[in-house]
Amino acid sequence: MNKKTVKDIDVKGKTVLVRVDFNVPLREVKRAKIAPAKVFEVADDTRIIKTLPTIDYLLDQEAKVVMISHLGRPKGRDPNLSLLAVADHLGALLKKPVKFVSDCIGKEVEEAVKAMKAGDIILLENTRFYPQEEKNDPDFAQKLASLADIFVNDAFATAHRSHASTVGVTKYLPSVVGLLMEKEVIELTEVIESPEHPFVGIIGGAKISSKMGVIENLLKKVDTLLLGGALANTVLKAKGFEVGKSLIEKEMVDKAKESSRDEKLKILVDAVVASEPKEEAQASMVGIDRVPKDQWILDIGPKTVEFYKNIIQEAQTIIWNGPMGMFEIETFAQGTNGIAKAIVESGASKIVIGGGETLQAIIKYYKPLALANRRIHVSTGGGAMLEFLEGKKLPAIEALQDK
Repeated sequence: MNKKTVKDIDVKGKTVLVRVDFNVPLREVKRAKIAPAKVFEVADDTRIIKTLPTIDYLLDQEAKVVMISHLGRPKGRDPNLSLLAVADHLGALLKKPVKFVSDCIGKEVEEAVKAMKAGDIILLENTRFYPQEEKNDPDFAQKLASLADIFVNDAFATAHRSHASTVGVTKYLPSVVGLLMEKEVIELTEVIESPEHPFVGIIGGAKISSKMGVIENLLKKVDTLLLGGALANTVLKAKGFEVGKSLIEKEMVDKAKESSRDEKLKILVDAVVASEPKEEAQASMVGIDRVPKDQWILDIGPKTVEFYKNIIQEAQTIIWNGPMGMFEIETFAQGTNGIAKAIVESGASKIVIGGGETLQAIIKYYKPLALANRRIHVSTGGGAMLEFLEGKKLPAIEALQDK
């Protein structure tokens, strides 16, 4: 890539502000009812683990590492969205203390940073506790930048956001790419610009409006594009099928008609339907031309899984973003499960998987195999990956220094 990385500058003894993406799921730790406050632990540490190469490199260089991240969508201070549990978990992974500071700007933070020694590491509190973060407020960005000598952005998942901690700070500090960010860009560039064929794309999820640009761009590059999830309902509607009560985007039907004419685009041939999208609902399998008017399409059916699996088995390059159905309910998870299994067991030489829900699916069913397999790149980005695949420039990357 044409941006400077953390290895292109001297960080020895410097205070380095690192934007990481520790927006990870937490779960409450069960404690006695008399406990004064809730205690949380990290439920999935994939994103934390993927940032370790950058952290380890900085610590090996005897830098002072100050990390910032957001978590969730708080409206003001929210103890349920504190990064304290993340600091504890990171310390366990690094096998060294990670000091947590309960703010990200202010006197307490300044004093903690001033007291740091080479090789120390601090995690500051959730940047989104301040509304100025998402507004890319210059004063807030300058306060963050004032803590350090160098800025390293290693948060690919937020690279499509022009926030104070991703773009604003770059106006006040020498700013470079972290090792995870570098890997993400290299992997995604390679899969889009020089894929081995057959090249198969798989797009699922809820809203076609958020993925239409990706679908249109991928259709120019892939040999086959497989659709699933609720977004496929809009395409089915555009092709004249009955979709019952299924979730669709009416305003996108005409747009979907254009893409649906492309012979590369494949849609489901059968579906799992139910009277309502709930766990207790009775599910049944129907051909896609036999969806009852009072039913919801909630997953791709077994014939579609087999149809898609046969295409996936022939692929040399695969991109997957978005679940095939309402996979958080086990009854409607079989399509996503089947596609995940087919991808992981395929003979493809290059596989890129992205999107928060897609990541959950792969981890839930196939984490040991998927994450240990070098030919599979599990992207930490959802929206950022989509915008990259759409061909858009990502503002947080554009703001960093060129080599």
